[in-house]
Amino acid sequence: MVRREGLPSINELCVATVDRIFDLGAYVKLDEYGIEAYLPWNEVSSKWVKNIREVIKEGEKVVVKVVRVDRRKGQVDVSLKRVAETERKRKLKEWKRAKKAEKVLELVAKRLGRSLEEAYSDVWRRLEDAYGDVLAAFEDALVSGEEVFRRAGVPEEWVPELLAEIPKHVKKLKQVKIAGALTLTTYEPDGVYRIRELLSSVSADAGDDVRVRVYTEGAPRYRIELAGTDYKVLESRLAEIVRKAESMSRKLNVSFGFERVKLG
Repeated sequence: MVRREGLPSINELCVATVDRIFDLGAYVKLDEYGIEAYLPWNEVSSKWVKNIREVIKEGEKVVVKVVRVDRRKGQVDVSLKRVAETERKRKLKEWKRAKKAEKVLELVAKRLGRSLEEAYSDVWRRLEDAYGDVLAAFEDALVSGEEVFRRAGVPEEWVPELLAEIPKHVKKLKQVKIAGALTLTTYEPDGVYRIRELLSSVSADAGDDVRVRVYTEGAPRYRIELAGTDYKVLESRLAEIVRKAESMSRKLNVSFGFERVKLG
């Protein structure tokens, strides 16, 4: 699985593999970051359990929420009990979508005689920066064609092979889109992480029927695009997201602004 750089943010959801279990907690590997995190005993379950192994076992895939990050020491603590069932399902869906996109990219890399490291550098990270969800970029490419990859800066040699391989694995959906722009500013010392947390929350508000894409237009302005098959559902979801983001911005002491944007 492609690795994310750095450390996760507070409240970020991560897919993890349980590594070692002890009486007072467990160590898990955050699959997307390739780093170890600690799961304290009191963060395993909201119910009293006699043995931590009643809840988790070595080798199990779980969804955890980041509750503490010491960036100086590189240490991360996570919680299992603070992950709601809806969050768990959504995160696992995102994980499965990423794995599907990764499989397509692996096949294309093999055909081109390129390494996975080159595939991630040349294609994955560029599409992730542009779309947030690589499979979403592939889905968009079924409609918009090669321009999707060129806008993201994907090297030309990858484009024909991607366009040939994607239809074999990804279904073409008839979609409608709406968009808006968030203006976020803060003068707090950890302002970068506060804004990242807010944007991560916005990005997480996708569902089975809606895809949410958030990307920077140049700080402090951030574009939010919603895509789906029902215009009314998109409008309703956008209104919910804006309300949630505005409420969260007050808690994080982040100045908030929003305006609708026309799609050209």
